[in-house]
Amino acid sequence: METENNTSSVNFVPCLRWVKRGAASPNPAKVQLSKNELVEIIKDTKHKLRVTDNRTGSEDVAIEDASDEFNFESYDNDDESAAQTLGIHTLAELETEAEEHFSESDDSEREDDVFKPNDNLILVGHVEGDASILEVYVYNAEEEALYVHHDIFLPAFPLCLEWSNFEPNQPKGNYCAVGSMSPVIEVWDVDIINGVRPAFTLGKMANKKKKRDHVGHTDAVLALAWNKMYEHVMASGSVDQTIILWDMENLAPSSTIDAFNDKVQCLEWHKFEGQTLLAGGCDKKAKVFDCRTPEEHQTWTLDGEAERLAWNPLQPFSFLAGTSGGSVECFDCRKGKLWGVPAHNKEVTGLTVSDQCPGLLVTASPDELVKIWDIYEGQEPKLVFEKVFSMGNLHCVELCPDSPFVISLGGDKKSNNFTVFDLRNIDEVTNTFGSRTLIRLEPDAETQ
Repeated sequence: METENNTSSVNFVPCLRWVKRGAASPNPAKVQLSKNELVEIIKDTKHKLRVTDNRTGSEDVAIEDASDEFNFESYDNDDESAAQTLGIHTLAELETEAEEHFSESDDSEREDDVFKPNDNLILVGHVEGDASILEVYVYNAEEEALYVHHDIFLPAFPLCLEWSNFEPNQPKGNYCAVGSMSPVIEVWDVDIINGVRPAFTLGKMANKKKKRDHVGHTDAVLALAWNKMYEHVMASGSVDQTIILWDMENLAPSSTIDAFNDKVQCLEWHKFEGQTLLAGGCDKKAKVFDCRTPEEHQTWTLDGEAERLAWNPLQPFSFLAGTSGGSVECFDCRKGKLWGVPAHNKEVTGLTVSDQCPGLLVTASPDELVKIWDIYEGQEPKLVFEKVFSMGNLHCVELCPDSPFVISLGGDKKSNNFTVFDLRNIDEVTNTFGSRTLIRLEPDAETQ
């Protein structure tokens, strides 16, 4: 069928997140399920993923409609199953007996199962056909190794990821929060292999039969930001135009910020001021909140929708914005806009600033280009180099927290949608940044 062909051709990486060395448990646990347990999980998954065909006529509408890439306009706020637009149908369609899909063999002693002290993890949101997957990659710079350690099937299309070390009433761990087409945020324990349920969730869908009220967002979650200073706090931004500050200790919203007139799709906490939150929306606004008094905030107008925002970690009063118009703009919270440049021919879907190499800025775009910029000491950016990675439309880019010139990229080319690359392989990058003294900021909470 044509629909099946279109669905099977979908294979891309919409989001990713690096994890610092030492954050993962050296010996991740492996869940061993009995056959009966697996059957019950499959039945439960089937129940949760009932999506009616007459909602959109076809689940491929979300992919084919370029004017609404993630199908937000037809997203159904009132139907819990409809919220899971592109779910794990592959798991849901397993045979009830599950005989062919279960193995009692234990290969947990394999060397690749162990996380080494010099391993970085990369959390990768991957959409392949009808399957939504969280892939946990291992990257080892010294050994030049990159491989998928394990993966987790997700019940809804992943839109953003955030790492944290926090779970209520547990020691510090290794967790990935997933924002998706569902308004409920799932937080998965990355140190568990074969996990089938999240460690905990933030938000609840209303259920009339159970007399349960709705908690949290009412639409898809586009942005997540964990507060490294106040470890029980997670911020989330949504299509519903709100920001929720979650108290993860109690799994409940502590406050809701309603200051935008359109979708909120960028969030980042300040590195040194735990109460300060940077946010951006589709109403072409960037705002900085003191979350102790969020009604009093600073606002700047961008030249397009806020696609990406990032604090400049080596200049704590300034932040950068990548917009839907393809520009990158720099603002100082005390002085206003400092500069703006037309960086790409399409929207800026990737923007990452080094917290170790002064002046290193990397951007990416659906124009298929990755660009390396020099913004040393606040100067207007100088283009150092641009490169086509042959990954189709680029959706995300992020610098490694431990290897200052290594980036990871996500795109939508079926045969090449994820890569890790060392920018020092580019002569122009080495010539520009190689002589600069690297800076090591105070360690974040996750490594303390």
